[in-house]
Amino acid sequence: MLIGTAGHIDHGKTTLVHALTGVDTDRLPEEKRRGITIELGYAYLPLAADDGNPEQVLGFVDVPGHEKFVPTMLAGASGVDFALLVVAADDGPMPQTREHLQILELLGLDHGAVALTKADRASPERIAEVTGQIQALLAPTALAGAPVFPVSAITGSGVAALRSHLLEAARTMPARSVGGEFRLAVDRVFTLSGAGTIVAGTVHAGQINVGDTVTLAPAGKTARVRSLHVQNRKASQGHAGQRCALNLAGLAVDDVKRGDWLVGAATLQPATRLDIHLHLASDTPRALAHGAVVQIHHGTRHLLGRVALLDAALEKTGLPPGGNCPAQVLADAPLHACRGDLVVLRDGHGQHTLGGGRILDPFGPARHRRAPERLAVLASQLIADPAERLQAVLNRAPLGLDAGQLAAAENCRPDTLVALLPTACHSERAGWLIGSQPLEALARRVAARLAQHHEQHGDERGVERDRLRRMVAPAVPAIAFAEWLDAWLAAGRLARSGGAWHLPEHRVELDERDRLRAEKLLPWLLEKPFEPPWVRDIATRLGEPEALTRELLKRLAARGEICQVVRDLFYAPSAVRSLGHIASQLMDGDGCIRAAAFRDHSGLGRKRAIQILEYFDRVGFTRKVGRGHDEQHRIRGDLPVN
Repeated sequence: MLIGTAGHIDHGKTTLVHALTGVDTDRLPEEKRRGITIELGYAYLPLAADDGNPEQVLGFVDVPGHEKFVPTMLAGASGVDFALLVVAADDGPMPQTREHLQILELLGLDHGAVALTKADRASPERIAEVTGQIQALLAPTALAGAPVFPVSAITGSGVAALRSHLLEAARTMPARSVGGEFRLAVDRVFTLSGAGTIVAGTVHAGQINVGDTVTLAPAGKTARVRSLHVQNRKASQGHAGQRCALNLAGLAVDDVKRGDWLVGAATLQPATRLDIHLHLASDTPRALAHGAVVQIHHGTRHLLGRVALLDAALEKTGLPPGGNCPAQVLADAPLHACRGDLVVLRDGHGQHTLGGGRILDPFGPARHRRAPERLAVLASQLIADPAERLQAVLNRAPLGLDAGQLAAAENCRPDTLVALLPTACHSERAGWLIGSQPLEALARRVAARLAQHHEQHGDERGVERDRLRRMVAPAVPAIAFAEWLDAWLAAGRLARSGGAWHLPEHRVELDERDRLRAEKLLPWLLEKPFEPPWVRDIATRLGEPEALTRELLKRLAARGEICQVVRDLFYAPSAVRSLGHIASQLMDGDGCIRAAAFRDHSGLGRKRAIQILEYFDRVGFTRKVGRGHDEQHRIRGDLPVN
């Protein structure tokens, strides 16, 4: 169990920890000289084994009480299990008592006790009076009813009773879940002679073993765990709810700072837009304005940002004191965050704690963040059961979600995420997930859009794949959309002619005159398969107007009988297949084709070679990467030619 102190300056937090553990947590010379705590301090108290329970170690995080060091207090309180609120009997509750208590509430702490220090300086009547004040202060919080222990670190009175209570609380404290991937919030970085870089902090999730590889977030650098200390003892494994010090190979001490995270094998994605369920403190002097500048405290880090209230009704009035609403917190720099993390907000000058909330989605959208569909997704994030929550979120995402991003938000691996969603459609190649209900709705939307296109353009065979995606699902990755189209094709819900997608019942018909003209001109495209005649040349040979000939060729392309490469240039399907075969033979190890190599092997000029490759891009056979002399085209599917 990790115990975090809290309370006003000079109320005896450090002295009390020393009385409980025998450890002086003030390490810095300036702390000794000034007699105040400036930095976080750490102490440990062994809990003897009994009744078959193995020995445990209580960890204490001692925080500064001065108002200027509230960010340091927040860093220390992040991840603790038990709050030890310290109030001096002579002073009673003071400003930082109240603010620290407010922070404990925002951090979700509901286990704690109160140490009424300096009891040797107060009369029984004064102790009773301050006890009543404390109980009234705690009444509206999650720590209501927490026991109050009058203690004196000088005489030792009450210390044994408090220590016994803490040991009993540790024995009965529910074990912290070790689910999810490893996450440690860094609060201390230093070097040891002969060891190298040591990074210490509280483990928020998962577990770590000697020899594991960890990633520094959000920077992305990796390191190997050489050795490990857990609760100040050498160990081979650490887990959530413990303080760990990791000796890392691969990171210099200057690479790491307080506020960073060490994470395990989960997908790592930096976040800047945190969608949260925001609660504003009831004693905040004024409403929180939409767009207000705030200090964001998350884990052991704090940085500036702005708040966007997602309730449109509050945009002009702001969120009133004691109010709740969904909000998006826009951080000034990327950070590592997961769904369920707690965020505390203070005013932009760092003078007052305003409120905070639990992160619903660390990857909030920049646009349409107030759309009803988006707010429904955020409401689903409040569901506690992971499988039920994820299914509800996916069912409310009409175009699906990025599987990697969703896994990063849930602090798990993509395969673990997919296992929780057995009915979802997962495009592994695209890294995309969509619920069965939204996928069915999308299929109906695609069919309706094609029906509309057929009605408006009856002489066209259909719509090319990428154009169709832009019409109905522009946010969906092209690979995932192509997979869904293929599935609907196999099910008979859609049909394809060449590169055009259409409804199965749609036909482009030719009258007898057009059929006779087509039979006459089609062989001309095969006289020089890779260099077919232009529309104007075909029109001249036919003795027909150019515009009429162009429309006939477009209808033939709509029927899949020829392929339109550019506006007035049409190829026979067999020629396109041959050029596609040449392109496939030129693939390098990355599946790419260089434009220059395709030009040389096909015998085409550079302009025509580029036109063919751009046609391949358009129909989904390839995708362009690079520009100019570095231009390449990566093959991404089959060539859709009849």
